Amino acid sequence: MWFRRDLRLADNPALLAAVESARADDAGVVGLYVLDDALWSRVGSNRLAYLVDSLRALDAACGGALVVRRGDARTAVPQVAQEVGADEVHVAASHEPYGRRRDDAVEAALADAGRRLVRTGSAYAVSPGRIRTGGGTPYQVFTPFRRAWLEHGWRAPAHQPRSIPWVDLDSEPLPEAPATTARLPRAGEEAARRRWHAFVRDGLAGYGEQRDRPDLAGTSAMSVHLRWGEIHPRTMLADLAAAGSDGAPADDVATFRSELAWREFHADVLHHQPDARTRSLRDVVAEDAWAQGEAEQDRLEAWAAGRTGYPIVDAGMRQLLATGWMHNRVRMVVASFLVKDLHVRWQRGAEHFMAHLVDGDVSQNQLNWQWVAGTGYDAAPYFRVFNPVTQGKKFDPDGAYVRRWVPELRDVPAARVHEPWRLAEPPADYPAPLVDHAVERRVALDDFQRARR
Repeated sequence: MWFRRDLRLADNPALLAAVESARADDAGVVGLYVLDDALWSRVGSNRLAYLVDSLRALDAACGGALVVRRGDARTAVPQVAQEVGADEVHVAASHEPYGRRRDDAVEAALADAGRRLVRTGSAYAVSPGRIRTGGGTPYQVFTPFRRAWLEHGWRAPAHQPRSIPWVDLDSEPLPEAPATTARLPRAGEEAARRRWHAFVRDGLAGYGEQRDRPDLAGTSAMSVHLRWGEIHPRTMLADLAAAGSDGAPADDVATFRSELAWREFHADVLHHQPDARTRSLRDVVAEDAWAQGEAEQDRLEAWAAGRTGYPIVDAGMRQLLATGWMHNRVRMVVASFLVKDLHVRWQRGAEHFMAHLVDGDVSQNQLNWQWVAGTGYDAAPYFRVFNPVTQGKKFDPDGAYVRRWVPELRDVPAARVHEPWRLAEPPADYPAPLVDHAVERRVALDDFQRARR
């Protein structure tokens, strides 16, 4: 069993297939994780630190039987299979560009030695590529995709094997987690299930109204556990259905289910358009609309440090640096500000997010950035420009979120916390607005109209 983005034992069809195959042959199962040096060198320290903790939790759940190997999976996996004489290597299918290329190469290497790569399930309730329009083409609009996704449905959660005949095999030690100053959440399958059950019990009712409030604990914060496969979305969908049957508000259940559908829509888009990782799916402004050179770098650095002078933007960027996570509503606000107020390409912001997010996921991060930038499928139109002041007043009405992450504004009254420059004496240690939002909004709209002409 080659673990990747499925660091759990419950509801893991690939693991179940490996166990059933082993028992049929009176054999055992090697639980393998390959620390790919190519990924290890590129992934941000927050994600790597979390991954090490999650692997420790998985090893404990396996009774210390997890086998860790470092190196290129294209050679490490066939080598382990040869060491133990394994006929099959079981995996959950990968759908991101790098994972697909890697798996195809591993499959070919195994086949050369008379072995098989067996793909069972994926990280999604409905595997990317499975749902098509009536004309046989991929969906480009979310609402009909969600409708087809709901009609297609998904299997019930797979049961956890009662016992697993783990093979005792030498393992390399887990590396030391890289240093990080972020306060990361607890990792592992048990932590994921506890958090999810607590949310269903205490947070699902009212989710539709509270999920956009960064000053409240109104979201599930399950994105990191989904990213590493410590829980499967199919498990969550089953629990949502049960909660609805037990009286949870239908609108809240449907809203949360739609958030999972967005995750699967973006994975489906990247499956069909793998270059969407770096390429805009639609061009919306001319190339000369973007900041260049030193101006671009200065703006990007101020944004990344949370020093733009717009409190809701700065609070979000500082939350990211402190925790490796950011509230979803605020992610949209800070992304819009970078692209449409500072005129910096979405790719630069996406790169910064991936360097710091614990839940950094290629399809979700890149396609959500394209949504805000107006360049993706079914994206917000480019002329929709988030106003950071009105967004702050609406979704952080008392300024609690801003005060938590921007200590320079802790003594500013609620009436002015989202526009402290209007105070008779603005805080001396907080920067003035980097740009004038009204002016930059007009520039963005003019660039858009110019491109249309």
